[in-house]
Amino acid sequence: MSGMDDREKAFENKFAHDAEMQFKADARCNKHLGLWLDSRFGLSGDEAADYAKTVVASDLKEAGHEDVIEKVMLDIAKYKVDVSEADVRAKMAEFRVQAKDELMKEAG
Repeated sequence: MSGMDDREKAFENKFAHDAEMQFKADARCNKHLGLWLDSRFGLSGDEAADYAKTVVASDLKEAGHEDVIEKVMLDIAKYKVDVSEADVRAKMAEFRVQAKDELMKEAG
């Protein structure tokens, strides 16, 4: 392989790694959001874990985070808890940083 081929392959590998890490960070962020909300909904145990999984799965519908926001806002209305969309977005930003930090620590 030539030097150019090596660099191209390295770039492709880095891009794939970065995309995988972003996917993992997003999933972890959404799980944290689900766990944060389920306590407000009065869920616990398996019910709480299952709810967090539904939040993670909701992010697979479309690109971006709006599908997650839409899902949790409907759930917030259903459970009649006092959490605003601004609260959800702020928590998502906080959990996104937390998720990336956790993944970095795990990577060593």
